[in-house]
Parts: sequence; structure tokens; C-alpha cells
Amino acid sequence: MGPETLTQVLGQLPKVDHPDLLSQEIPFADAAVYRLSDEQALVQSVDFFTPVVDDPYKYGQIAAANSLSDIFAVGAKPLTAMNIVCYPLCQLGPEVLVQILQGGAERVQAAGALIVGGHSIEDDEPKYGLSVTGIVDPQKMLSTCGCRPGDQLVLTKRLGTGILATALKGELLDESALSVAINGMIMLNRTAAEVMLEVGVSACTDITGFGLVGHALELAEASEVGVCIAMSHLPAYPHAAEMAEIGLVPEGSYRNRDFYFGRVDGLQGCDQFSLDLLSDPQTSGGLLMAVAPEKLELLVSRLTEEHVQVCRVGEIVREKRGRLQLLC
Repeated sequence: MGPETLTQVLGQLPKVDHPDLLSQEIPFADAAVYRLSDEQALVQSVDFFTPVVDDPYKYGQIAAANSLSDIFAVGAKPLTAMNIVCYPLCQLGPEVLVQILQGGAERVQAAGALIVGGHSIEDDEPKYGLSVTGIVDPQKMLSTCGCRPGDQLVLTKRLGTGILATALKGELLDESALSVAINGMIMLNRTAAEVMLEVGVSACTDITGFGLVGHALELAEASEVGVCIAMSHLPAYPHAAEMAEIGLVPEGSYRNRDFYFGRVDGLQGCDQFSLDLLSDPQTSGGLLMAVAPEKLELLVSRLTEEHVQVCRVGEIVREKRGRLQLLC
């Protein structure tokens, strides 16, 4: 569902008000956070989607990594996960479903959590994901509203998964050509989250369906700051540029542009592929962290030591609160 429709729907629902629901105080919270005590809070998230690759095992891995990402984005530790399955049993048979669930279980185990159950229905198109429960110290949890002017923006993982998934569905690329992107989507944000907690960052969010543009604006609005993105620094997966050049841009990218670009300055000076990357809906994307300038070198070096893709993509500014400035 696009951000405009989602905003309209959620705006008509009653707001939940409870003193222990910590996430209600955080605009654009990545996960629900409920305080159990002064030292511990419960964290919950849920996500599922249709296949982005043909290999069922890899699809399960990617979907699980994506579902776990919101837990890591707030600095939490995942404990349990429940499978969510929509599946055309008569068309694909149980063997394919087994492979999907095995892929998901492998990523949950790698995250240090347990699969404890789930729910399934028959559907015309396969969909898979997880409902994840974790814990976090309320005093140490991260959110979108901690950015401070001068903070540097660091992105883990490259961009362009939406473009590449579209190319794969159009049979213009095979999975061997997309191996770098597939491995990126399979990679958990667990190590990146552990490093950011070790170093100490101001704020964090993960990049998913609303693209870099949507999630960067969430930081800007929640923290009441401006965000600058250096478009020449945006890291792209191999083949994303050539696929975007022939028009393989997903529908979600256009929805993101329609909803978010009205709050973006500097669009006219940017090349088309940079704008495609900016609005591209990501599957199991990286973490976008705001870190104090004096901690930037340590954060980058620690992430690099842990073999995490990392790139400085911009900074937080005091001017133009709630808006995104592009430096092309």
C-alpha cells in the first residue's frame, strides 16, 4: 500500500493512548514498544510480501530478514517470531512452502530468535513474512526523533532492490546476475545494529517500502530538523542503473514520488537515476543512522571491520525543518 493511501486510512482510526506505550510518543516509529518495567520494554513488528526472487529458500530468507529489520532498527533483541503464510497450495504444492519456511527459519536462527508458531491461509499468490517480538532497554532504544543538527547520515546496504525485482519479474535478469543484491537482502541488520549501539548513534530507521526519500523525511519530521542527501554518494546495486534506464522502475517508486517529492528541494539538478534510487521501494534494506561528527570515523571503521556495507550519504541541518535537501 502506498504512503498516501496508508496515511489516509490510519488518519481515520482512533489513536491509542497509554502511558506504557512508548512508541506512541515517536512519530513514524519502526516498531511498537511497550514498557514492562524501567529496564525492559516489549518490541513488536510484522511484515510480509510476495516473492521478489524465484528461489523459494532465498525468498524465505529475504522475507524473514526484512521482518526482523524493524526490531534491529530500534536497537532491540528479537526473541520469537511467528510465520505468516498466504499460499496457493493447489498450484505449488507443499514442497515449495517447506523451502520458503526453511529459509525463514534459517534467518530467524541467525538472528538469535525462535520460530514459535504462525498462521496460514490459502491464497492465489504466495506471501510470506513474520510477526516478531523482542525486548529493549527503554533508556537505550533508538528512534527516528533523536537527530541533531550536524549529525552525519550513514547508510548500510545499497539501493535499487525494487528496480532489480522488477527486472527479474520481467525476465530481463536472472538470479545469478542479481547475486550481490540477493545477498544484500538476505543479510540481517543484526551486526549493524550491534555496532551502532556499541558506538552510540543519535537516531536510526531502516529503509523499506517508502524508499530512502520517505524514511529520510521521517527522520526530518520526527526530529524537527532538515536532512541533506548527497545524491552522488548514493550506493547502487550492480545492474540497477541499466535496468532503470530502460524503464524498469516499480510502481511503488512513482507512489513515493507523488507523496514525498513535494517536500524535497533540489530535484531539478539531479539526474534521473539518482531520483530513481531515492524513491525506489527497498526490500530488506539497510539502516539509516544519524551519528555525531566525532563518532563518524569510529562507526564507519567498526562497520567495515564487521563486513557491513556502509556509506556516508548526507547530514542533518537546522534549516528547512521537515524537508529534504538534495545536493546533486
